[in-house]
Amino acid sequence: MQLEIVVLSKAGGREVNEDACGFWSTPEACFCALSDGLGGHYGGDVASKLAVEHILDWFRETPECSARAVKASLEAGNSAIMREQQRDIRLRQMRATAVVLSIDTKHDMAIWGHTGDSRLYCFRQGRIIEQTRDHSVLQSMVDAGYLQPRELRISPNRSKLLAALGNERQFEMGIKSVEFPLLHGDIFLLCTDGLWEYVEEEDMERMLGASTSAPEWLRALENQVLARGHAGQDNYSAIAVWCSDPDETTRFDTSQRAETILSDEIPL
Repeated sequence: MQLEIVVLSKAGGREVNEDACGFWSTPEACFCALSDGLGGHYGGDVASKLAVEHILDWFRETPECSARAVKASLEAGNSAIMREQQRDIRLRQMRATAVVLSIDTKHDMAIWGHTGDSRLYCFRQGRIIEQTRDHSVLQSMVDAGYLQPRELRISPNRSKLLAALGNERQFEMGIKSVEFPLLHGDIFLLCTDGLWEYVEEEDMERMLGASTSAPEWLRALENQVLARGHAGQDNYSAIAVWCSDPDETTRFDTSQRAETILSDEIPL
């Protein structure tokens, strides 16, 4: 299996980009991490960079694709942020979301995990088949049937989170409960809320159907963010991972949209 990985991270309308993202790979595995420093908390940019750095450092030391490893990497990111909070009193309130993707390219399987409202989507044949569930007040209300899913993007309370790195009492994780078998043509998108708030799932699928490469797809997603955004809009970041046969070009027919399945996760 061949992986095509493209990273996008922009400040949007803000002076500082509080998002961070990156990936690290071996001949048999690849690990991606994306984080969003929480706006309104001094040091959000520090928190997100610490999260990504220490998540990927954990995998460098232990390049293992498992639920245990994803959980441990998130704990490493959380611990790094909390150590820095203790070292610098100005950073005591810094927080960050995180999403991690681990791919075993030898056995064609993936595991992922997250905390907060940074998301992971998995596309198969151009349609979303897996999607993480936000750790947010609004997501809880949607799950309980009190709100419609569209409120996740338009409500003034959309940024109220129930979990994030940097808060020991509110450090909740959603970890994929079983290994996810990969097929050639599967695609992953890791993104911060600064992107998914402006790009609905139907648009992600439509743009994917019109794209022949990961860079082309991310450019289309970014163009929609810019078209729908506003002055002072949030930072936006994404990592696109295309899993493909090196001898094939991936292109999809999205004329019919499949129902999105929220990921089967274990809260930890």
